[in-house]
Amino acid sequence: MKIIVLAGGLSTERDVSLSSSAGICKTLLEKGHDAFLLDVFLGLTYDPNRLEEVFTLPGHGLEIAKNISTAEPDIKAVKASRPDQSNCFLGPNVIELCRMADITFLGLHGGEGENGKLQATFDLLGIKYTGPDSLGCAVAMDKGFTKHIFMQAGVDTPPGMSLHKSAPDKSPEALGLSFPVVVKPCSGGSSIGVYIVHTEDEYTDALSKSFRYEDEVVVESYIKGREFACGIIDGEALPPIEIIPKTGFFDYTNKYQDGATDEVCPADISEEISDKMKELTVRAYHALKLNVYSRADFLLDDKGNLYCLELNTLPGMTSASLLPKEAQAVGIEYGDLCELIIQKSLEARY
Repeated sequence: MKIIVLAGGLSTERDVSLSSSAGICKTLLEKGHDAFLLDVFLGLTYDPNRLEEVFTLPGHGLEIAKNISTAEPDIKAVKASRPDQSNCFLGPNVIELCRMADITFLGLHGGEGENGKLQATFDLLGIKYTGPDSLGCAVAMDKGFTKHIFMQAGVDTPPGMSLHKSAPDKSPEALGLSFPVVVKPCSGGSSIGVYIVHTEDEYTDALSKSFRYEDEVVVESYIKGREFACGIIDGEALPPIEIIPKTGFFDYTNKYQDGATDEVCPADISEEISDKMKELTVRAYHALKLNVYSRADFLLDDKGNLYCLELNTLPGMTSASLLPKEAQAVGIEYGDLCELIIQKSLEARY
């Protein structure tokens, strides 16, 4: 198959996306596909009459994923590096190449890549793509909205609500909460802008920092417990994986710095808790109108209570990421997983 692996973009998870997508592109090449790694914002300057050549170019676009940093990306620098200086989210030849491909593998994380806008655009343009539809992506991207849906669907989640920057009273008390609480951007990812706070001063500082990313945040009760993830493919949950940060919680640094966490899959939990986590994953997946695949994040407190935090509609997809490790636990190797996602995406929509 001719496959465009779409990466990058302008979200705070840009570099995470490049890392995921490079792994996807490499394994698809090893599987015999004509794959090319393409930055959705920077695009590719190339002779429009010879675009078919792109799928077999030496390097396959993988040079854009070299020297990826573990720090948050400089989005202003990315915008300044675009030759045509256009503010269009879709870079040169992106639409043309995606339409030429048999399918576009979405390796994007966060922002316009994961909030349903790109999926809706591709639907209108007749471009085939991997992952959930636009509706599910839009719903799952809003953590405040997700929390309301979880409560209605019987998916246990930490008490809390969304808070707009213009709210006159931003105190935890006004939200029916007490310290400690978690403050996080409403539509962010990779734990960027997430803060665990215990005092009024910490809370004020956390709000200030989180509001730099967007105008709405989620404030919720802090649940002290073990951290887990549970992937799901085509409505079937995978074995849960436990994430054990060596310091702090599973924040941006711990997620993407080698050796910062231990990950155990299948997780060392009772069969009862494992089955419950799988059940909640499936329930949340359907409640958010998702399809194809995603990954749920959980906390398990010392009393055995499970709390679902969110569903990631385009989870990390390097060979060392959580979802591929869960798939491997049931005998699905990384390259086969990428092909399975393509197959299930085609079955779901086309």
